[in-house]
Amino acid sequence: MKKTSVSDRHVHGFRIQPESRGRLLRQTPAILWFTGLSAAGKSAIADKVEALLHASGQLTYILDGDSIRLGLCKDLGFADADRHENVRRVAEVAKLMADAGLVVLVCLISPFRRDRELARSTAGRHRFAEIHVHASLAVAEARDPKGLYRLARTGAIQHFTGIDSPYEQPTVPDVFIDTCSKSIDEGADLVVNWLNSR
Repeated sequence: MKKTSVSDRHVHGFRIQPESRGRLLRQTPAILWFTGLSAAGKSAIADKVEALLHASGQLTYILDGDSIRLGLCKDLGFADADRHENVRRVAEVAKLMADAGLVVLVCLISPFRRDRELARSTAGRHRFAEIHVHASLAVAEARDPKGLYRLARTGAIQHFTGIDSPYEQPTVPDVFIDTCSKSIDEGADLVVNWLNSR
């Protein structure tokens, strides 16, 4: 008996498509991908953006790296291959949620350019913004709300981005927010303005 490979499988052509769901919700689906060092301000800005969108009647969902690693990606570590798989899984979930008509806000360090490009290509026809939430390493380390930089400096955490694992800064992000000079509110406004202009 011939084995069926994944590429041989047929995807059913369902009647209701993402555009129809978006029309029903009176919004255009999108994926807002927040990337940056730990403690740069990704989650804080995404939280504010979600509040603004919610107040304007848009249906949203935040996929936050800390929460994702408690469930969907709890089997993954922080080696490069695991980070790649983490981004791949989250990108696929974000696409499914955008297919459902939502504006999805993803908060992941996602340190490697190739993985962020994978996320963009996975989004397909949906609006996608790479949002670089920037803070210098010194500032992020001074904030360190979870004590992770301290643990990384002592060797208790390995493969920590910015310490013993690189962060490849986006070359041309859709939105750039320097949290050393901009407030959470100012950063959120930049994201909402980008979304409203597309």
